[in-house]
Amino acid sequence: MSASNNSLIPSFKRPPSRVAIRRALNYQADLAALLDETLREFDLPVQGRSVLLKPNFVEPDPQGVINTHPAVVAAARECFLRLGARSVIVAEGPGHERDTEGILETNRLRHHLGALKDKFVDLNLDDVRLVPTRTRASTVMELYLPRTVLEADFVVSMPKLKTHHWAGVTLSLKNMFGIVPGNCYGWPKNALHWAGLTRSILDINSTVRPDFAIVDGIVAMEGNGPLQGDAKPCGLLVAGDDPVAVDATCTRIMGMVPERIDYLAHAGLLLGHLKKENIRQLGESPESVRTPFAVLEAFDRLREAASKQSFQAKQGVAP
Repeated sequence: MSASNNSLIPSFKRPPSRVAIRRALNYQADLAALLDETLREFDLPVQGRSVLLKPNFVEPDPQGVINTHPAVVAAARECFLRLGARSVIVAEGPGHERDTEGILETNRLRHHLGALKDKFVDLNLDDVRLVPTRTRASTVMELYLPRTVLEADFVVSMPKLKTHHWAGVTLSLKNMFGIVPGNCYGWPKNALHWAGLTRSILDINSTVRPDFAIVDGIVAMEGNGPLQGDAKPCGLLVAGDDPVAVDATCTRIMGMVPERIDYLAHAGLLLGHLKKENIRQLGESPESVRTPFAVLEAFDRLREAASKQSFQAKQGVAP
């Protein structure tokens, strides 16, 4: 989505958001059929338009626990083409490894997509434009952003369902960190960490807000995520037309309170819906698939089991 066409509407003026939770036993399931049925419920405006799929490819991951599984990416690409998209590009700027080709080979993306020419763009090396941020949550006032992202008509964030040792959780909003090019911001894009990691997430997503999100929770990660955690089989895909609502739903599935996660709480004021009453759930309910994730001790306060008083005390807020 072009940043110039990106509108920010406070959540209290937005219509209710829709989030679909679908069961998917494993990566050998017919994911294209499952996603096709799901995407058609949303009546997405992609006919004749360019679609960009932004997965979470961080580093070589032969076990399939760190990165968005390529089977999910390939299924999504096929479905958007079925819906009449003019083109569907997979694009990512890995934050830890400079050797993007090595990551793609290890993750077997070519096995699932075929030849990658005209199908994949390394955002770390793409041409860039300097764009003013639409919010001032961090100290960043403007961002160098890849031309491929800015010129896409419809952006889909496709993260892995994971915990994060700095942000609490990493889902569709945090996944957009990968659109910021390493050739401008370094590896692992330290300039944005120095500017304020969680606040940078807000500035990136306000400037290029994803139009849709598809979360790979078939095999998730708990504990010391996003790289050193443990596999957490959940057998789920979560999708929706509001990335904030998708992330709030995923957080509840993980047994955490989205309002306690700093960047999600702020995103709920600017970018989308956080509250349950403003989210229309399709398919499974969050309660029926809830599976509490192990977290680092520092993030115990985010869990539903932590009392409000305990959370406030750890935050230094008087009850």
